[in-house]
Amino acid sequence: MSQESYRYEQRRRPMEERPAGEERSSGARRPAPRRRRRSRALSFLYALLYVVLVIGVSGLLAGLGWTWAGDVLALNKEPHSAVITLPDSIFTAEERPVEEKDEDGTITVTGTETVQAADMDYVADMLLENGLIEYKAIFKIFASLTDARYDLSPGTFALSTDMDYRALISNMGRGSASRQVTSVTLTEGMTTTQIFQKLDEAGVCTADKLAETAASYDFKFSFLKGVVPLGQSNRLEGYLFPDTYEFYLGEDPVSVLNKMILRFDEIFTDDMRALTAERGWTVQDIVTVASMIEKETDGTDQTRISSVIYNRLNNTSYETAGYLGIDATTLYATGGTVVDVNADTPYNTRTHTGLPPTAIANPGAVALRSALYPADENYYYYALGDDGLHHFFRTHDEFQRFLSSQERYQNGNG
Repeated sequence: MSQESYRYEQRRRPMEERPAGEERSSGARRPAPRRRRRSRALSFLYALLYVVLVIGVSGLLAGLGWTWAGDVLALNKEPHSAVITLPDSIFTAEERPVEEKDEDGTITVTGTETVQAADMDYVADMLLENGLIEYKAIFKIFASLTDARYDLSPGTFALSTDMDYRALISNMGRGSASRQVTSVTLTEGMTTTQIFQKLDEAGVCTADKLAETAASYDFKFSFLKGVVPLGQSNRLEGYLFPDTYEFYLGEDPVSVLNKMILRFDEIFTDDMRALTAERGWTVQDIVTVASMIEKETDGTDQTRISSVIYNRLNNTSYETAGYLGIDATTLYATGGTVVDVNADTPYNTRTHTGLPPTAIANPGAVALRSALYPADENYYYYALGDDGLHHFFRTHDEFQRFLSSQERYQNGNG
């Protein structure tokens, strides 16, 4: 068969008779495989899902961002207020670098300082529980970025949902106008222990913290130097002036005690100090005498009791010269209500001469002036009568006769 005849026969053969794999003639069209069509459809579907996903995630993040921003900036919040207390126990001492910025903006670390840092996890929990924030984690991130733990202080604060994160933090600081204040009246003759307990009950500061600070903190007042040694919680007895004070709730104990000592410093004037020195006394002497007057007075006889104290201290011809015999001093040491005349304590002025080691109460202004200006009298004894007033005597016999005439001293009473 010629070559032309072979090509002719090939064109005439039916398609199904052609060998497998034999190519079509250049003039024939071959349909696209179905698998390619499915691949293009899936690609389109995947692209559409990706776009939807991106848009959805972006919308979600945008929504969350707006919600978080609303919490940070206090936007669209329901009006609500709460009182938050930050106790001393959540604060710890930390060393923080001290930085100075030069004129050209260069920051130089010049040393370190000890600061109080708050437990921000506790703070965030309190704010969340009281409905002042909605997202604890976001608040903690904000607080970390702004070093907020150094800006807070112990105390009780009135806060509201009108405050954004920055305002919440600033309103929990030491000088905040949102800090809660209470008024406490301390009366004449209260001891330091009684004062500490009253301040504790009022929410100002715990009695333990006050006692610890009183014993260990070196207050910068000249009349305390060298006279009132550190170590005892009653070392400030007599110097916590009785008055009505405004205290912050949860106030720092140094600040609390300093207020009362500063008030004493104002009341005990320069003229009073000059007179004290002129008479050869110390401020401690006057405070101690005034405290005994305060505990012994019936309210009308401060200068007369002052006179008896000085007469007993100074008159060597007096039969028990130097012994004050004031039972209030023994009661101060023993803490009881019945006098143990044999109590083994330097506060027992029946068995120890001179003034007791410290004041036995915190005297008011009248008692302080009475200690400086005693009555000019020769009495050495006094006793409280059935009429509720003190009666004064020059001799022991007069004193005993009076006691035998008063019902309150019969059968060991009084």
